[in-house]
Amino acid sequence: MKNTFKVLFYVKRNAVKKTGKAPIIARITVDQAISQFNTQLEIDPKMWSVSLGKAAGRTTESVRINLLLEEIKMKAQRHYHTLLDIDGYVTAERVRDAYLGKTEKTRTILEFFAQHNEQYLQKVKMDPTNKTYWRYELTRRRLEEFIKYKYSVSDMPLKDINVLFVENFLLFNENVHGCNHNTAMKFVQRLRTVVNFAKNTGMLFVDPFGNFKVKFERTDRGYLTMEEIMAIYHHTFPSRRLEQVRDLFIFSCFTALSYIDVCELQPDDISTGFDGNLWIIRKRHKTKVTASIRLLDIPIAILKKYKGKLPDGKLLPVISNQRVNDYLKEIAAMCGINKKLTFHMARHSCATSVLLANDVPIETVSKILGHTNIRTTQIYARITDRKVSKDMEMLSQKLDHAGIRKRRRASAI
Repeated sequence: MKNTFKVLFYVKRNAVKKTGKAPIIARITVDQAISQFNTQLEIDPKMWSVSLGKAAGRTTESVRINLLLEEIKMKAQRHYHTLLDIDGYVTAERVRDAYLGKTEKTRTILEFFAQHNEQYLQKVKMDPTNKTYWRYELTRRRLEEFIKYKYSVSDMPLKDINVLFVENFLLFNENVHGCNHNTAMKFVQRLRTVVNFAKNTGMLFVDPFGNFKVKFERTDRGYLTMEEIMAIYHHTFPSRRLEQVRDLFIFSCFTALSYIDVCELQPDDISTGFDGNLWIIRKRHKTKVTASIRLLDIPIAILKKYKGKLPDGKLLPVISNQRVNDYLKEIAAMCGINKKLTFHMARHSCATSVLLANDVPIETVSKILGHTNIRTTQIYARITDRKVSKDMEMLSQKLDHAGIRKRRRASAI
């Protein structure tokens, strides 16, 4: 939509000085927003034409004032067009400030990124170990490296960020850092969040991303089959550390709890439900959505194994996530599982092999996983070939049964 721009003048009649003259005020209007300033010119109100917005008559004084007013108008118009050409947006206040020589402080992308991260740190109660905060900091550092690599400068103005910049940042992560497409796109996604933050605070008026779409390639999430889960569960390990990590992993395979949720699990999170069974009812650390998970026999047995044997009232023998994943590699090798075993795979395995494969509806799976969107559940849970075969066999039996009944009714007639 085209901006509307006007410069008008009026006399401030309620500010007449002892000389009998009053100041002439310039009024700048851009899209119905108004900003004003004193032109430092004065005139006898009797010599002013309200309808024309300038001095009346052809006296030497009137001609002089009107020429000066025309210069002011032309100068304001030049500032208006300059701001529009450079930044793509303009306001009445910016035109006024440009005319008066008030320079705007140029905000840079890295400066604003740091401000965003600082505010996010306040949001997570000054916890620098927060994963999301850490990822934003990693993105800020990666962006700083990219700007030096691509443009040979230490920082760039926010207004210089455009679609080409975004695409180059994506390629930098893919080609220079060897990130796969989805990982590289995560960096771009976090950049977009900061850009939106800048737009919402009035630092940007044009979307630098333009038509750029943040798109992720669909990937198959790894999971264990029920046979593989049980192979790990029944395996005898030579060390206590591997046995404990096995117990943590299997507990998650049957509860779908993430590593952080297992770490934070408290006795108060477990209670007897209306059905007489034990349930875990707690808010997920990541989404704050309440997950309701019935404890099956295997996780109950694991809890009983460690009951009263751990310090500080802990329910399970928790160690660092990094060490857990290192030990899971050993466990996979010992159990003959040729998959990159990670703790997070337990959630996928629970959704796919424990729940969906045993006919638990995906809506229930979503509730157990504590997801806010069922589409997320569809990414986690995979419909296995065995499940498809089982469902088709059931359909075949139903159709055969219906066909027999139909033939019987026909023969009876």
